[in-house]
Amino acid sequence: MNTARLSIVSIFLLALSSLLPAQGDLLVSWEQDDIICKEQAHASNLLSMRTTRNAYSDQTDIHYQVMRWDMDPAVNYVKGVITYYFESRKEGLSQFHLDLSNTLEVNSVTRNGLPLEFEHTADQVLNISLGKSLPIGAFDTLTVDYEGVPPSNGFGSFEQGNHNGTPVIWTLSEPYGVRDWWPGKQDLADKIDSIDVYITTPEGQLAAGNGKLISITEDNVKLVHHWKHRHPIAAYLVALAVTNYASYSHYLPLDNGDTIEILNYVYPESLTQSQAATESSLDIMSLYNELFGTYAFADEKYGHAQFGWGGGMEHQTMSFMGGFSFGLIAHEMAHQWFGDKVTCGSWAEIWLNEGFATYLTGLTYQRFSPDQYWPSWKTSTSNSAMSQPGGSVHVDDTTNVDRIFSGRLSYNKGAYVLHMLRWVVGDEAFFAACRDYLNTTGTAYDFGETEELQYYMEQHSGKDLDGFFQDWYYGQGYPSYQMTWSEQADSIIFTLSQTTSHPSVSFFEMPVPVTVTSDNGNQTFVLDHVKQNQRFSFYKGNSTVISVAIDPDLWLLSKNNTITETTTSVYQPTAQGTYTIYPNPADQELNILPTYGSDHADLTNAYGQKWSLEVSNGKANVGDLPAGFYILMLKDEHDGLLDIRPLILAH
Repeated sequence: MNTARLSIVSIFLLALSSLLPAQGDLLVSWEQDDIICKEQAHASNLLSMRTTRNAYSDQTDIHYQVMRWDMDPAVNYVKGVITYYFESRKEGLSQFHLDLSNTLEVNSVTRNGLPLEFEHTADQVLNISLGKSLPIGAFDTLTVDYEGVPPSNGFGSFEQGNHNGTPVIWTLSEPYGVRDWWPGKQDLADKIDSIDVYITTPEGQLAAGNGKLISITEDNVKLVHHWKHRHPIAAYLVALAVTNYASYSHYLPLDNGDTIEILNYVYPESLTQSQAATESSLDIMSLYNELFGTYAFADEKYGHAQFGWGGGMEHQTMSFMGGFSFGLIAHEMAHQWFGDKVTCGSWAEIWLNEGFATYLTGLTYQRFSPDQYWPSWKTSTSNSAMSQPGGSVHVDDTTNVDRIFSGRLSYNKGAYVLHMLRWVVGDEAFFAACRDYLNTTGTAYDFGETEELQYYMEQHSGKDLDGFFQDWYYGQGYPSYQMTWSEQADSIIFTLSQTTSHPSVSFFEMPVPVTVTSDNGNQTFVLDHVKQNQRFSFYKGNSTVISVAIDPDLWLLSKNNTITETTTSVYQPTAQGTYTIYPNPADQELNILPTYGSDHADLTNAYGQKWSLEVSNGKANVGDLPAGFYILMLKDEHDGLLDIRPLILAH
């Protein structure tokens, strides 16, 4: 991080630190929920009434595309010519298959200017006959010329609107919207290795795109914007936006002397506000570089393009932004690592995109506001994850948008599973494993799976994490802990049990942090909880315990925890054996002889629950207590201990 610069985000957070904690809670919770809600609503539009799977996606590997579009933001229309350079992954490949909406018309398909036969089917697939049979590993090329009015989805994959009376066009294809505006492979099966994009617009317009802006040239009273991207990209992350943008850049210096350009295309009417707000992206990117490795597309740029929707979308190298709040900038930028450089290999594993982006946003609060917004983030995120008793992070129905983009599960529980994983393996192993996941061949610039993330976590921690992922990723629910504790001489004794909120997990094996506050300060003990009614003993010295708390720093998902102190004698009773206490087992009443000297009796059952009974004329009423085993401590009027006896109540 550039420590010589007091950044806008630092000033912003310092100012906010004077606000009441409740205001911080509301700000973090509202912003996170708002981001999730908008992303879910967008995806819902793209999923309605359509099939989503192209069975032929894995038959070819697209290495390079030249994409040419003619775009007038005042007209809701797309006209494009795309050339594909691909490799056969199938022996005897004779057809090339692309996803394309039936509302768009294919004018021609050619190879080197010669026509190829094609069929545009009712299930929105463009089947192109290659006119030959290709062996595995053979290369071929073809060009598709198409045009039309994209289907209207309302904040969908291709939208034409206006801002301040000025026309704008923008795209957003996640998860199944590629085919609405260009013929591509929208499945999570093949990243395009490299693209060149040429966007022709009327004069006075800027066209946002992926990669590095190479040139803007004039051609017949129009402008041609050339964007070049030389990194693998999933089809749903290809995007464009066109309007009368104002542009400016921030530059983040790196330790090696290079800089990363953060290019911003914003509406002219919001230029002043945007320039101040986007300054925070410098500190956020610096943090992500430190934790997860330098931004993957640093040789080209990172950027923001304002568009006509209240949320954001992590288009590769240029996030499309409805605004520039701190949380939205942090969330969308996080996706450049988790979602873009490494993309989830299936929508069933969307948590690898959204859980990470949500957690990285939390990490920005931990760094820049550890005492206010970080606790608020943990509270609101964990409360959301546990707002219902069931639900797994793993998505079991990828045709249901509410399930894929579940704010409670894919975003918030996914983020908290990462937080707990960090607690289980430790900071050093956690961040090293994340960097391996991002940078190792097979996942870097490719698709990732949960099993791969688990592998790296195990390699760096030396821990077997099968049980953790079975419980927390595939399983449902959360534990509620029941703990009793007592002091015995120089030790503190804990007994820990749990109940689970959902039957899919009978027991969560977890290291449970317990913080003890004493007259010597705070001390945290870690209870490696692997069975019910597990007993733990720790040395505490001669300190006196004031209070005990389960997981006060919120490392775990747990709810409705109970803590009960069990009083244990640390000195000899003054009259042990002097008193006769009967009957035992007892039913309604105890008799205590002699009848003088005793004032009251404290009873503690096997669960650590306590009752205090008045002793009058040598009698105590026990009829209202539950049946069971108790420890009875007979005391005088000054609370001095007279006698200790085991007692059974049998009603």
